[in-house]
Amino acid sequence: MKRTIVIGAGFGGLALAIRLQANGIPVTLLEQRDKPGGRAYVYQDQGFTFDAGPTVITDPSAIEALFTLAGKRMSDYVELLPVTPFYRLCWESGKVLDYDNDQQRLEQQIARFNPHDVAGYQRFLEYSRAVFKEGYLKLGTVPFLSFRDMLRAGPQLARLQAWRSVYSKVAEFIEDEHLRQAFSFHSLLVGGNPFATSSIYTLIHALEREWGVWFARGGTGALVQALVRLFQDLGGELVLNAPVGRLEMHGDRVSGVTLQDGRRFDCTAVASNADVVHTYDKLLGHHPAGQARARTLKRKRMSNSLFVLYFGLNHHHDHLAHHTVCFGPRYRELIDDIFHSQHLAEDFSLYLHAPCTTDPSLAPPGCGSYYVLAPVPHLGTANLDWAQEGPRLRDRIFSYLEQYYMPGLHQQLVTQRMFTPFDFRDELGAHLGSAFSIEPILTQSAWFRPHNRDDQIANLYLVGAGTHPGAGVPGVIGSAKATASLMLEDLTP
Repeated sequence: MKRTIVIGAGFGGLALAIRLQANGIPVTLLEQRDKPGGRAYVYQDQGFTFDAGPTVITDPSAIEALFTLAGKRMSDYVELLPVTPFYRLCWESGKVLDYDNDQQRLEQQIARFNPHDVAGYQRFLEYSRAVFKEGYLKLGTVPFLSFRDMLRAGPQLARLQAWRSVYSKVAEFIEDEHLRQAFSFHSLLVGGNPFATSSIYTLIHALEREWGVWFARGGTGALVQALVRLFQDLGGELVLNAPVGRLEMHGDRVSGVTLQDGRRFDCTAVASNADVVHTYDKLLGHHPAGQARARTLKRKRMSNSLFVLYFGLNHHHDHLAHHTVCFGPRYRELIDDIFHSQHLAEDFSLYLHAPCTTDPSLAPPGCGSYYVLAPVPHLGTANLDWAQEGPRLRDRIFSYLEQYYMPGLHQQLVTQRMFTPFDFRDELGAHLGSAFSIEPILTQSAWFRPHNRDDQIANLYLVGAGTHPGAGVPGVIGSAKATASLMLEDLTP
C-alpha cells in the first residue's frame, strides 16, 4: 500500500504525522539525522544532556491535543513542569525584571522602573490578548490558500494595526526603555526584528500569560521522544538516517521520494518539514515548478541566524533562573546590525538556558548543563567565515558570562560545543543559515507566506516554520493542524 511521506521529524513533521496517522492515513516519516527532533535535537556528552534548540513550551494545550486526538493521555508519555519566573530579564546596569504570571508581582516590578507604566502595561496586555484572540486562536491553524482568505482577515488585522511594528506598538503603551525592550524582544524568539515585525506578534506575550511557560522533564528531547512513541503506537513508521535526495514527479504530482543512498519510497502525497527553500531548490530543482518557486523564495527576506554554545560545568549556578535574557548595551542598534550589517557586532544580547534549575537530571550531580545563544546575521546579510568567527565569539561570550552572570566559568568548564550559521546551513539545510526560515514581516505572513499546500503540485504540502503561521513550537504545531486539515480533505475517500 502506498503511504503518505512526511519529510523531517521536527515538531512540525511529528505533529503532522501524528494527526494523519490518528485519522487512518498511513505515514512514513523520513528523518535525515540519526535522531528525531530537527532543531530540537539532543546532544549528550560526559553525563550532560543538551537540548539543541527550542526550550520554551508556551501552549501545552496544542501538544496535549495531539495525544487526545489519538485517544491517549499526554501524562502517560511526558511530564511538563512549570517554569517560574518565565524569564529573568537582566541589563548590564544591574536592573532585573522577573517576568511571570503573577500580575501583582509583575506590576510591582514595573513600578520600580516607572510607576506610570503600570497602567500602560495593563493596556498593552489588553491589546496583546485581543491580537492573541484574532491572530492565534482564530487564524493560527487555518490555511491561507487564496487572497480572499487574506481579505476576510483584513478588517481585524487593520483594526489591530498589524502594519505597525512590535516595538512601536509596545512603545505606544510603555515609556521606560528597559520595559519597552522587555515586552518587545519576544519576536526575536521566532526570527523577527522587533522594529520590523508585524505587531501581530505581540500575541506571544498573551500566549505566555494564557498558558504559562513549561519545560519537559528530561528536556525538550523527552517531549520529542514522547511524540515519536505516540506516532509509533499509532502504527506510524519512522526512518532515521534517511536524507532525501529528490522528489520524483509524474506530471504535476509527486510520485515518490528518493533518498540520497538510492532508496525509493512511492507515495500518494508528500509533506515537507524541511527548509522551504531547500525543498524547492534541492528536492525539486529538477522540475520547472520547483525551479520557479525556489527563485521566488530566494528573493524573500530570511530571518536571522544564531550562534549557540552548549557547555557543561562542574558547578551548578543555582542563582540563575531557568531562562535568562541578557540585554547588552545597545538594543535598536544591535538588532539593526543583526538584520542589516555585513559585519558581526562587537557587543551582543544573549539568551542563557539553565535547565538544571528546573530538572537537575540533565547534568551529573552538582553540575550544570547550559546553553547560550546570540542572534547573529544570516549568511546572506554577513558572509562571515564562521570557522574563524565562531571561536572568537565563543571566547568573548564565555568571558562576558563569567563577568556578569557565572563567576568561575572558565575553571568550571567540562565540555563545550558550538553551533554556527554554517551548521544551520549544512546540518539543517537552512537557506543562508537562517534559524527561523522566512522573516515574519507582514508582507511575508499568512497568505503571503508559502502555502500549506502547493499551488501547482497537487499532492505536495508544507509544514513547519516556513509556512503559515510561522516559527516557534506553537507556530509549527499550528502549521501541522492547518496542513493536516488540507491533507485529510484531499486524501480521505
